[in-house]
Amino acid sequence: MSVFTAAADQSLCAPLSVLGKDVTVPLVTGGEVAYAALDYAASAPALQRVWDDIAAYAPYYGSVHRGAGYLSQLSTDLFENSRATVAEFLGCRADDQVIFTRSTTDSLNLLAAVVPAGCQVFVYETEHHASLLPWRDARVTYLNAPRTPAQAVETLERALADRDPYGPALVCVTGASNVTGELWPVKELAAAAHAHGARIVLDAAQLAPHHPVDIAELDVDWVAFSGHKLYAPFGSGVLAGRADWLQDAEPYLAGGGASRRVARRADGGVDVEWHSTAARHEAGSPNVIGVYSIASACKALTEAGFDQLVAREQHLVAAVRAGLADVPEVKVLSLFGDDAPRVGVISFVVEGWNSSHFAAALSAEYGIGVRDGLFCAHPLVRTLLGSDPQEVGECGAPEAEPGESSLNAIRVSFGAGTPDEHIERFVRAVGELVSEGAQWKYRTEGGRCVPDRGTAQL
Repeated sequence: MSVFTAAADQSLCAPLSVLGKDVTVPLVTGGEVAYAALDYAASAPALQRVWDDIAAYAPYYGSVHRGAGYLSQLSTDLFENSRATVAEFLGCRADDQVIFTRSTTDSLNLLAAVVPAGCQVFVYETEHHASLLPWRDARVTYLNAPRTPAQAVETLERALADRDPYGPALVCVTGASNVTGELWPVKELAAAAHAHGARIVLDAAQLAPHHPVDIAELDVDWVAFSGHKLYAPFGSGVLAGRADWLQDAEPYLAGGGASRRVARRADGGVDVEWHSTAARHEAGSPNVIGVYSIASACKALTEAGFDQLVAREQHLVAAVRAGLADVPEVKVLSLFGDDAPRVGVISFVVEGWNSSHFAAALSAEYGIGVRDGLFCAHPLVRTLLGSDPQEVGECGAPEAEPGESSLNAIRVSFGAGTPDEHIERFVRAVGELVSEGAQWKYRTEGGRCVPDRGTAQL
């Protein structure tokens, strides 16, 4: 029986139109099928609206800020209007800055480069590596994985109470886990940080595409996210928030655009006056089309209505959870428990299956794209799988052969562009693979499990 009902379908908004929705892929068992893109947590397909906006602008593309020609002026206006659009999308305060970067990783590395000397940074071991690793020049305190939202707040409060209260401090936390999809108590964590004189940056890479993010309402100091997870193509990201640390630090990159005035000194050196605006950390020619694509996606999501998008996504989450619960061999990974609110990101393991083998079979035999591995959150996945979080692991598939056990997981993720049929196919495929096994033989090649094209069908 379908995990969906006609009544539920009629009460929900339709999925947003995305690129690739009509792409077909070959099946190893013969024939073709419409590709089910269920790896949104890695990169979401671009919205058709975003692509159309880019195509309309492309003939008018020009270099920004320093050109006198019409196309350059038009592109500059578009670039700066995109900044205003993102600020509105994030609910930025009047004195916040919006800086365009390459990605969430780039945004957090930028922030790590401008933290004051002696800053103490607090990061949960549950973070994506983009949040876990950039703080190389700061004193870092890694916090153990909490098992409830309340415990997350309590853990932070204890750690902050034990720190030197006179030095700068920064808390870095995700809004939604890229492994479990669970929502973190961001507003409560921000209150705890500020009560102890610390600042907080929100990694919203997995939150912003699924849920409204309001800097002022959450009372966070900075927000970082990526365009490629927000239904926007190309390599662009955002760091938005307080300006003081950003203005007080040397530019993240030195070069044209970041410098306001440069002059030679009599001693042969160079004097530089850096911009105090967002341009200070946007040296070089910016990714104008990438920036515009983010702004277009922000507008599209806002106009579609986040309440409706969230309601539909929760319908899909419930369908996936119900379908996986019907298969006893499947274990869904969770920090906060089954009832914890989450976005459309769910990771699981299957008893008796190597995770790479299972993901390969979903792709080759059903045309379903998911992700397997450690999801660039090695300590968290190790903890969830009952392994030592300090154990060394590698991104991507394990070296284990099909059928051998591995300390990796499978992640299914979806969002505003996911049709019901993709979820139905996924749930059915999981049940069939567990009960009937794969229809094809597989082997490990280059660290990945792939169909063995040289063997006959099982």
